[in-house]
Amino acid sequence: MTKSAWKPQPGAQLAAVQARSIDELLFGGSRGGGKSDYLLGDYLQDVELYKEHWRGIIFRKSFSELEELISRSKEIYSCTGANFSETKKTWTFPNKATLKLRFLESGRDAVKYQGHQYSWIGWDELGNWSDFEGYNKLKACLRSAGNVKHKRIRASANPGGAGHQLIKKYFIEHAPTGYKLRVDEKTKAKICYIPSRVWDNAILLENDPTYIDRLKGVGSDALVKAWLYGDWDVIEGAYFDTFSVENHVLEPFKIPEHWLKFRSFDWGSSAPSACLWFAMATENSIVPRGSLIVYRELYTMADKPNKGLKLSVEEVAEQIRKLTVHNIDYSVADPSIFKEEGGESIGEKFFKNGVNFQRADNVRLAGWENIRSRLNGDGEKPTLYFFSTCINLIRTLPALQHDRRHPEDLDTDAEDHLADALRYGVNSRASVKEKPEEVINYIKPGIEKITVNDLFNFNNNSNQRSRI
Repeated sequence: MTKSAWKPQPGAQLAAVQARSIDELLFGGSRGGGKSDYLLGDYLQDVELYKEHWRGIIFRKSFSELEELISRSKEIYSCTGANFSETKKTWTFPNKATLKLRFLESGRDAVKYQGHQYSWIGWDELGNWSDFEGYNKLKACLRSAGNVKHKRIRASANPGGAGHQLIKKYFIEHAPTGYKLRVDEKTKAKICYIPSRVWDNAILLENDPTYIDRLKGVGSDALVKAWLYGDWDVIEGAYFDTFSVENHVLEPFKIPEHWLKFRSFDWGSSAPSACLWFAMATENSIVPRGSLIVYRELYTMADKPNKGLKLSVEEVAEQIRKLTVHNIDYSVADPSIFKEEGGESIGEKFFKNGVNFQRADNVRLAGWENIRSRLNGDGEKPTLYFFSTCINLIRTLPALQHDRRHPEDLDTDAEDHLADALRYGVNSRASVKEKPEEVINYIKPGIEKITVNDLFNFNNNSNQRSRI
């Protein structure tokens, strides 16, 4: 057995190390749970067994993060006889087993590893990546020319960060308390989540007895729940931190015909297109007068978040027309679709296909504030709601984070297409549409005295709606 300065601690860390037959495993939860140590130790346990065929690689998102991992690896591997190349950032063990330590800024950079072969792949702080592009692409590199039985992918993560929702959906939703296998329908891979808790890290608590008390004082209740208890149901740093299913999500009901109705749209091809249907309440009802309800969504997402189906304008327009079952007062879209670059603009193409958009107000900061104001509401109730059938908007909106470089703005690397469409709609300056009088009350003279002007005025005032 290869000597080292590390061995798994009893509990979650030991269970994760022993789960060698599981193809993909997430070890994560609270801060101080020993996640990076687990990754380094999990790789180390099969160095002696597979020798030169045991080829590993472990990723962090930035070089500064990687430096921390390198420093810890030197402490753990110092007595194994392995040599670390500072230039190649690679550990080479006496029996020719290797472990590369790399940083991967975005999923696009994964192309650099095309054709590589690894029998062990690790992702430290997986939540720092906003998508799974790199994670998924590197799966193709999990192979070996030797007889390696337990090839595997291992990841660590804390709640929060750009990838929070993706991690929760992929690893955790099927078993929030962990220790339960999920078999991927497409790849047949066995996937598992093992929660790590700071209380499991006896060595840390012995060396630093006040660590838990410091975590209790890190900030908001949400941050404490995320960092101390590893609660994946809270999102610290959420841009729209007042959103909640309880307060803002409604079960669908029949939208009254006389309410104002409109659409908003954000175009995408490689990224998803997003279209939202709004209604504004004319009178106090389930919601306060003047409230906006998003009652339908179209989101052309491929089989993974933030990736579009690459549909044509004609195909998207057809879907929008089919989903528009109410008369629509107006439609707004990102102004960029009206740019003319050597031919018809995207906006013109939509018009020719029966969907007429106006230029939306694209102001970002004021738009986000308008959404936040409606989520907070005036008085006791919010003035922005979502039907429960708008599953992608409800999934993505609470997960959006502040931009680290411009904290007042939203992180544009996240899955923000539906949020952009929501902003266009809320920014459209919709006004309450009063309930029209009945024809018999509107036309005073009586049926025998109706004139052409009477009919024109009636139609013009109470039926100005169009479905295009």
